[in-house]
Amino acid sequence: MSSVVPAAAPPERDVLSVGEIRRAFPALERREGGQPVAYFDGPGGTQVPGGVADTVRDYLLHHNANTHWVYATSAETDAAIAAARSAMADLLNAAPDEIVFGANMTTLTFHLARAVASGWGPGDEVIVTELDHHANVAPWRRAARERGAVVRTIPMNPATGELNWPALERSLGPRTRLLAIGAASNALGTISDVAHARELAREAGALTFVDAVHFAPHELVDVRALGCDFLACSPYKFYGPHLGVLYGRRDRLRTIDAPKLEPAPDTPPERLESGTLNHEGITGAGAAVDFLAALAGPGGSRRDRLARTYAALHARGETLLRQMWDGLARLEKVRLYGPQPGRPRTPTLSFTVRDVPSRVVAERLAERGVFVSNGDFYATTVVERLGHARDGLVRAGCACYTTADEVERLIAGVAAL
Repeated sequence: MSSVVPAAAPPERDVLSVGEIRRAFPALERREGGQPVAYFDGPGGTQVPGGVADTVRDYLLHHNANTHWVYATSAETDAAIAAARSAMADLLNAAPDEIVFGANMTTLTFHLARAVASGWGPGDEVIVTELDHHANVAPWRRAARERGAVVRTIPMNPATGELNWPALERSLGPRTRLLAIGAASNALGTISDVAHARELAREAGALTFVDAVHFAPHELVDVRALGCDFLACSPYKFYGPHLGVLYGRRDRLRTIDAPKLEPAPDTPPERLESGTLNHEGITGAGAAVDFLAALAGPGGSRRDRLARTYAALHARGETLLRQMWDGLARLEKVRLYGPQPGRPRTPTLSFTVRDVPSRVVAERLAERGVFVSNGDFYATTVVERLGHARDGLVRAGCACYTTADEVERLIAGVAAL
């Protein structure tokens, strides 16, 4: 997949060790049940480095103001937002004026869907997938319904946790206006070939929107290589504050029918940023990108350092995933879901324990200081297709601070059930 860091990237030893990384996270000092907490809940939101929190605090206490006025703190706020746009642009390989900030990915997508769909009409079609978080389904369904357009849903293969690509190819046609597709499944870890999907959509004359919320923490996004029209991600999934980020091609952001107040700027990206933004969160998002870049040490541009960091963390994640998969697979009552190690996937694994509800599994692990998620994670259709609509799955995800010892604690906790 063209957005994945190439194998030729510098080796893992060029990046800080897990022990050095862990010292940046105050949350790792927490203890539950007499044990240090092992945070496997990263797919729902990672822990935050002290430096990122310091940036948010510094903004609020020393620079807090609204934008575009002539006094010092307002000018400092403008500069802080510009710096964060530049950092996020480096993370996605975009231009700063192609970066839109918002409350969260879901809100941004509802906002964008209404703008993009303003020209749709009866007979037009939009494509979504069963593999996606519903934040990349519901906004497009609503927009299509309001315009009389048709929604086509691409099925997943429950046995492999992967998308049915022949069905996607058959569904795209001259009436397709937009393809909404996830780069990685937040429930199963499946990485989909978004670059290929974009080529198929381009041939049909359709726009492409990519949900990269679960992808961006694990693989370095390259919107230029992907060729997508829009892409969304969430800094709180990669060590930043709760916030949403939308990338849009400059020409798309200039022309879509974005709802806005008449006095507000009509140039991108501000024309999509309604109201006063979360300035402190934006500064923290920029700091989170700088945290990731700093893991690779000095040398090269910020984008170069991010590439080194992501290459190393990808390799570590693959090792941890294999350890977790193999350890859980040995347990008789455990069933694993999603692509096996070696397939394109993130280090996020969902499973069930026979005769034990997912909530009970999560509660018992929490008593041991192992924090996992349970339920459907808003990937409702995925969980329904796997036959667990009533009870949901247990999900464990590895982050930059996850250790092999923590994975063993997770496996031992499940075995004890």
